[in-house]
Amino acid sequence: MYAVVDIETTGGNKKTGKIIEIAIFIFDGKEIIDSFTSFVNPECRLSNFTTQLTGITNGMVINAPKFYEIARKIVEVTDNKTFVAHNVAFDYNFIREEFQNLGYNYYRKKLCTVQLARKYIPGHQSYSLGKICEKLGIEINGRHRAAGDALATVQLLQMILENFKKTSNTLF
Repeated sequence: MYAVVDIETTGGNKKTGKIIEIAIFIFDGKEIIDSFTSFVNPECRLSNFTTQLTGITNGMVINAPKFYEIARKIVEVTDNKTFVAHNVAFDYNFIREEFQNLGYNYYRKKLCTVQLARKYIPGHQSYSLGKICEKLGIEINGRHRAAGDALATVQLLQMILENFKKTSNTLF
């Protein structure tokens, strides 16, 4: 069982950036069976760059729950699941940092669809989410938005799993 995750943040550094949106889709390898999405109040103003990239405005996050208010839900929905993301280190480390700030050690097994796509869908010039999805015909409805990118990652994972079944016995 997989928890396919995408986050949007105020910046690229886990120590100084904050999560502003999260999407988690529980995927059983064939279909999405559960989901959780939420804006997150970063307790700071968003930069113009962040708003231009994501389309998320200060008004959209000001009344959103703070991370600590959704932390339990994130723990519950990802429990006993493999944490999957496109460039998993980014999303996973941001989420771990938020939990560490709360005094909680968040740990999940993880898979990276960038690494898996390179192995099971070889031959592409770029494995950025936008470019690999474009080449594979995966539509991203809401690029640089957590739900849109996470849903595209679910579809990419599904393609990887199909190719994996044809070529190998082990996913790692």
